[in-house]
Amino acid sequence: MIGDRMTGRRVIRTALRADARAVADLHARARATYYPDGLPQDGIDWLDAWQSAIRRPDGHVLCAVEQGGIVGIASFRTPDGSPADTVRLFQFHVDPGHWRHGIGSALHAACVEQWQADGRRTAVLDVHVDNGRAQAFYGRLGWVPDPENPPAEGDHHLFLRYAVPRE
Repeated sequence: MIGDRMTGRRVIRTALRADARAVADLHARARATYYPDGLPQDGIDWLDAWQSAIRRPDGHVLCAVEQGGIVGIASFRTPDGSPADTVRLFQFHVDPGHWRHGIGSALHAACVEQWQADGRRTAVLDVHVDNGRAQAFYGRLGWVPDPENPPAEGDHHLFLRYAVPRE
């Protein structure tokens, strides 16, 4: 894992087990912004899911920290059955109270740095169809619709692909 990154008054670092509650809470706040009728009852214990993600030896969870609080999170790993040079960005969220302050861009840059260090060539993700803010953000960073995974009829997610630049 790359070392902690200082970007101004912000640190981007690997999430610790003790961060799981703060990470899960930020995740819930961010997701609530693109579900107009409230968060769906999906049956997932998100605290447990984040604890598992943080403990995974084959994955990474990064967090952006400002003034001692977590303001952004990213979780990625090679998806099961995918080529070793492919990474999936499973979760990427910035606390809504901190949008438009460069946190997402800095966190994405840290992800790309790690992907380069790990020899990844391609990154993939899915984004909720109602999350126009995230779609615009990813588009500005060079993510494009994934030609290998067009959305199915009635699907609630768009699949995007990113060509990881060479170092």
